[in-house]
This record gives sequence, C-alpha cells and structure tokens, in this order.
Amino acid sequence: MADCLSPAAPDEAQVLADMRRWIERAVIGLNLCPFAKAVYVKDQVRLVVSRARHLDGLLDDLDRELLLLRDTSPEQIDTTLLVHPTLFPDFEVFNDFLDVVDGVIAEHGLEGVLQVAPFHPRFQFEGTEPDDITNATNWAPYPTLHLLREASIDRAVASGDSADAIVERNLETLRRLGPEGWQVLMKGP
Repeated sequence: MADCLSPAAPDEAQVLADMRRWIERAVIGLNLCPFAKAVYVKDQVRLVVSRARHLDGLLDDLDRELLLLRDTSPEQIDTTLLVHPTLFPDFEVFNDFLDVVDGVIAEHGLEGVLQVAPFHPRFQFEGTEPDDITNATNWAPYPTLHLLREASIDRAVASGDSADAIVERNLETLRRLGPEGWQVLMKGP
C-alpha cells in the first residue's frame, strides 16, 4: 500500500468527535463493554489518530502506543484506541493486518500483558453476512486497534459477568436494536 490518504480524509477533530460519539452511544450507551464507562469518565482512555501514510508508519505508531501503555500507570492511561481513518477501507485487508499486530505484540514481549481488539466500520465475524447486526459489536466509525491491558480485563471480568455472558447480552441487545436502530443511534451530533 503506497499512499492511502485521500484529500477527503476527515480532520483529526472530526475523527475524535466521531469516535467519542461511538464510545458514548454504542460502547457505553448500549453497555456493549460494561467496563468502558468507568475508565472513560476518569479520562483513562487514550484516543490517538494516526496519520501514517503507509503500513510501516502505522506500525511505528503502534510500537509507540504499545510501549507508552506498557510504561504508563493504568490510573493515567488504562486503554488506548489507535485509529486510522483512511488506511484500511477494505475490512479483509485490515483483518489480515491483525496477524502483523499480533507479531508486534510478541516482538515486544507483551503477550499476556497487552492485547489488541479490532474494530472496523465493516467488521464481519466469520460465518455472518456483512449486514448482520451482530457484527456491530465490532463496528466503529473508523478502523481501530483497541490496545488493552490484560490485567484490567482480568479485574473487570472477575468483578462482573463472564465474557460469554457479555457476548450473549450484546448479541441480544443488537438484535433488539436492529440495523435501523443502529443507524439512528450513530447519526447526529
């Protein structure tokens, strides 16, 4: 991939506003992640917009953010969302890139310390149709790598529902909401 930025790329302020709307309305508002609200209201969620013009640049950004998260107290930064608004318009290319991301985590010796959860506007779970509303658990306004601390995940799961119970509840929530409800939720200021 050479230069993937287009002149119509949204500016950073718009990307951040769109991401905050998604976090507040979907992730927290629908309770898709029951652990998100606590760190979001304490301003412990770092939102980073990458303007890398190619994959190597994004990998540099990923390196920097992984090491920053590793070296920073969870009370300051509990989790990071690394967003690239234009580099991965195709979900399949983004999905393939996740193998590289896993390699970067291993290269830094961060397996069992940090993990990455993927989000994409056209995220599609294996075995589902592209428009299946249950894919919305991983739909975000832009391709996003969510860098998470394993210890934070362990603490959150230990104090609440199991991961399986959360997944089932999310699927039911999204089925009740439906595609039209999702569109309404994500539109507007």
